[in-house]
Amino acid sequence: MKPYREMSKDELTQQKAELTRQFEDAKKMGLKLDMSRGKPTVAQLDMTMGLMDVLNSDSDMTTMDGVDARNYGLMDGIIEAKHLMADVMSVPAENVIVYGNSSLAIMYDAISRSVTHGVMGSTPWCKLDQVKFLCPVPGYDRHFAITQHFGIEMILIPMTPDGPDMDLVEKYVNEDPAVKGIWCVPKYSNPQGISYSDETVRRFAALKPAAEDFRIYWDNAYAIHHLYEDKQDQILEILSECEKAGNPDMVYEFCSTSKITFSGSGIAAMASSPANLADVKKSLTLQTIGYDKVNQLRHTRYFKNVEGMMAHMKKHADILRPKFEAVLSVLDQELGGLGIGEWTRPLGGYFISFDAMEGCAKEIVAKCKEAGVVLTGAGATFPYGKDPKDSNIRIAPTYPTSEDMAKATDIFVLCVKLVSVEKLLQA
Repeated sequence: MKPYREMSKDELTQQKAELTRQFEDAKKMGLKLDMSRGKPTVAQLDMTMGLMDVLNSDSDMTTMDGVDARNYGLMDGIIEAKHLMADVMSVPAENVIVYGNSSLAIMYDAISRSVTHGVMGSTPWCKLDQVKFLCPVPGYDRHFAITQHFGIEMILIPMTPDGPDMDLVEKYVNEDPAVKGIWCVPKYSNPQGISYSDETVRRFAALKPAAEDFRIYWDNAYAIHHLYEDKQDQILEILSECEKAGNPDMVYEFCSTSKITFSGSGIAAMASSPANLADVKKSLTLQTIGYDKVNQLRHTRYFKNVEGMMAHMKKHADILRPKFEAVLSVLDQELGGLGIGEWTRPLGGYFISFDAMEGCAKEIVAKCKEAGVVLTGAGATFPYGKDPKDSNIRIAPTYPTSEDMAKATDIFVLCVKLVSVEKLLQA
């Protein structure tokens, strides 16, 4: 079929009639499919049930340095967990604090602490007239929700195939002291699956912030979430790059096992410079006497080391890869060459990013919902939920079964075609 933009009005009208008929038939199927969030599927959760068996009432609950994991203490995590999470992030264990189950909670705390008490002795953000944050787009909606919650002004930074537009990042960071941070998902980014190039990471490390309390929020959520054994993205380690560039305190790095073990019951960690960690611990000592060390011990006994974790991730990839490939195959076959959409082909992570014709995303998502397929809300990948082009849609292929995924993708491409035709007829 020729590109939609090359069709005459009569041809588009005929297409609309046929697509409308198909859409009405689809609604009669009574589907109830949810592709709104990047949740692990039941098979992935079942795969990790052995984690529950590594500790029991007869287990030795003593850590490798002689601490009883059942008791108070070790506010910053057991040594085994520090080493495990450090290896995931490729940083030294002494640069790591291990928390509870949620890296998002660590990020929220970091923003909240900066608002109320400042960063390493700087003026608390709540006492400043203006606080700004850079937001690469499309990006992670929960990042944006945190900064919005605290009333922080968010500035859109377009993503490129190599990561955020670094010319813009450098301009804002180096010239505006009100810019206090930037959200980053540096590997298999949410939702595009982009991994930052070496040049991008080095340019981050070489920033010369106008604000002494500027920090890079480096959410390395998909550090080991590859889909292929023979095609894997690798990124430079940001902490060491910052140290080499003379900016050792400029980054907070986060990761968790949320999509490795159990989403609600994993462990999360933060890596940063000794000075940053000392600053964090001042408030951490007031927040907790210690996180769940038994769960930390359970994870380290189960995996033993990062090699064990990587072997486990290959099993995840075997479940996820066919779903991603199925979605991409349908997109290629049904939309390829029509000129009404573009999509990413990630090598890892949890999402596929789809860009529809400008002004179509909300209507596509609405029509999908009408036909029984729930997608992430249009605009969610932008601050304030407002996509200036109303174009980007995040596809989460992970949770539905393969059979349901195929049905959902068929509905999606049908809605893309129908909304695009309607848009062109209005032109």
